[in-house]
Amino acid sequence: MDTLIRKIEAQLSGLPVPVALQLPAGERVGPAKAAVTLAFRDWSGLATLAAGQIGRLAEDFVESRVQLEGQMRDLMAVAARLLPGTPVSSDTGWWTQMLRRAKSVAHHSPHKDAQQVQFHYDVSDDFYALWLDPRRVYSCAYYRDASLSLAQAQEAKLDHICRKLMLEPGERFLDIGAGWGGLLLWAAEHYGVSATGITLSKNQHAYVQRLIEEKRLQGRVRMELRDYRELDESEGFDKIASVGMFEHVGQANMAAYFGKIHRLLKPGGLVMNHGITSGGVQPGQMGAGMGEFIEKYIFPGGELLHISHVLRDMAQAQLEMVDTENLRPHYARTLWAWSDGLEARLGEAQRVLATTGHADGAAKILRAYRLYLAGCAMVFEQGWIALHQILATRPDGQLQTGTLPGAQSAYPFRREYMYGGR
Repeated sequence: MDTLIRKIEAQLSGLPVPVALQLPAGERVGPAKAAVTLAFRDWSGLATLAAGQIGRLAEDFVESRVQLEGQMRDLMAVAARLLPGTPVSSDTGWWTQMLRRAKSVAHHSPHKDAQQVQFHYDVSDDFYALWLDPRRVYSCAYYRDASLSLAQAQEAKLDHICRKLMLEPGERFLDIGAGWGGLLLWAAEHYGVSATGITLSKNQHAYVQRLIEEKRLQGRVRMELRDYRELDESEGFDKIASVGMFEHVGQANMAAYFGKIHRLLKPGGLVMNHGITSGGVQPGQMGAGMGEFIEKYIFPGGELLHISHVLRDMAQAQLEMVDTENLRPHYARTLWAWSDGLEARLGEAQRVLATTGHADGAAKILRAYRLYLAGCAMVFEQGWIALHQILATRPDGQLQTGTLPGAQSAYPFRREYMYGGR
């Protein structure tokens, strides 16, 4: 045990903020005035800390085997330094990859996807409202100006997507995974499109239905509780957006997902896929137990792919990528804004969650989300995962379509239109 304590003391000495540990027997290790204090109920947690298994340590916190005192930003600065190396998966063995694909197939039936989405998004609308912006946009914001607030940056993101898609009045627009309706309603109100959104979350569906009625947008905006695989392909959409949704699709279904989008999109139309991508080239979870933590407490069934795999699957579905933008630091700042917002209202969050179930369960959910938001902010800052907006077309085969010969779509093959007038 002395060897373990000496190893931990050596680790603590090199950290960017002072850290103290309360050992199971009551002994304290570290400075008297520490920014972060971790109190352990048993010795196994200390072994986890020494091994740099950050995800397992996070699970110990959620399950009350470890108690935390300190700010989330300080804790994440410590966590980044405790890792023994990069947590980006590098296991390329054929057996590992085959097992991952088999797991992906098993976890992404329509029934499973609905359960997994509802596990996360139906926790409590009031809980999410405490730390999201007023539009409840639950995806990466766009800080086109460093001085923007979270709410302003989310509106900037909504407009950024609409500009990229070149939305025009009267066009049929589809939002796959429409969340609480931020993009769906923005596109209808600011760009005059006929908008359809889909979600698997019962809470989100009910919430957006109320907004549609309050804003008197019936007939122009429709929200459906529907799996993307069930969408009718007969009419087609001029423009499609998928924001923060394809992380739930799964590696095994990615080709079918983009194939479905190709069939839903009219020839010459544009699609925007906005989603989290892996830092590792091969499919797999984050290491050091971080992937397992997210799977268990936050996003069951979530899978991330490297941007190269996403582009390959899009190309195989005959969607032509015309623009790709990495917003990784924007998501780090977004997540810190969410984390800070939640940390400022912990008492209220606990009370809100307690109304959805037993108090003990509510406390666990809150602890999990505190680590999830701050941990993801740190991971995006480190560059271990990213966020890509991919704009693609379904070429119509007509060489004279568009502003340049051979464009075969409305896309102008210039970027000025995305940023003009700003």
